[in-house]
Amino acid sequence: MTDATRTDVFDVLIADHRDVTALIGEIWQVADPMIRRDLTDTAISELVRHAVAEEMYVYPAMKKYLPDGDKAVEHDVEEHKELEQTMKRLEDVDVSSPEFDTALRKLEEVLADHVQDEETDQFPELRRLVPADELVELAGKVETAKKLAPTRPHPGAPNNELFHKLVGPGVGLVDRLRDKLTGRATK
Repeated sequence: MTDATRTDVFDVLIADHRDVTALIGEIWQVADPMIRRDLTDTAISELVRHAVAEEMYVYPAMKKYLPDGDKAVEHDVEEHKELEQTMKRLEDVDVSSPEFDTALRKLEEVLADHVQDEETDQFPELRRLVPADELVELAGKVETAKKLAPTRPHPGAPNNELFHKLVGPGVGLVDRLRDKLTGRATK
């Protein structure tokens, strides 16, 4: 298989963007509160796992390869924090309330801006600068990280590689146990 036909980390992350964006679109279309809650919980779970995997593996590559990598990561971490706070709000409010719609709209807006930054600027630049084999290797690491990552937002937790690698799997285990015990949809 040539490098051009192998799945790289950005193929994985872009697919995540599409999946979560589609889930948010579904939430807007559904009136049934139980289905709306399940779709919301699934979207939150997927977005949290995606963000953790980015922070563990993509952000270190950004810092290493992008000329303004530290600044780009700082900006992205701030967006992740805003997304986490908004997801926490979505977890805490009734899906039929106006507050839910406000929080969902906020999530949609911040996510759209974040996706735009990544897909228009960062990912193409990183594809140009990072060796193709490394991007393919990162895809596997990101997929593994998503399996172990937390499934719920933890706005008070640090958004960095070291925290996610040392503490994240334990937090993820607790989250998945809570999900199972409460019947929370996480895909």
